[in-house]
Amino acid sequence: MSESLNETGSRWLEALLKFQGLDAKVSGQFPDSELGDSYWLTIDESTLTEAQVNQILGEKGEVLDSIQYLANTTLNLGKPKEEQQAYTVELAGYRARRTAELQNIADHAAEEAQATGKEFEIPSLSSAERRQVHNFLKSYEGLETFSRGKEPDRRLVVRLEQSEE
Repeated sequence: MSESLNETGSRWLEALLKFQGLDAKVSGQFPDSELGDSYWLTIDESTLTEAQVNQILGEKGEVLDSIQYLANTTLNLGKPKEEQQAYTVELAGYRARRTAELQNIADHAAEEAQATGKEFEIPSLSSAERRQVHNFLKSYEGLETFSRGKEPDRRLVVRLEQSEE
């Protein structure tokens, strides 16, 4: 990603926060490869109150998820697929903590499915979180994942691979 595109993401998010009456700096970087190829836009919470941080995070990270969705949609608008960049919006370590939680959920689901041979359903994940857990579970051989149900009660199902007959 070019330097100007890095600055574009940070400036865009700073402007969005200003529209909400919040004055916060945003830095951007590619994190360790274990967190994927997403470009992280990190909001500096040092100038925000605890109430403002909670406002941006929202319940269960829903507001932060919405901001991230807007960033991905807006910053990639009109770009060819090969030039599009995934963005992750981080605040107060929420994404890093949630990523670790999701990895633990994925590991537990894999262990349960392998030990019992039965389907294991993971409820209460956003679509982005379901995708992230699905990607974590790709490293387990002999398992498959799919989603079942309709929003807001859509669940990720983990089971032993079914042989096609």
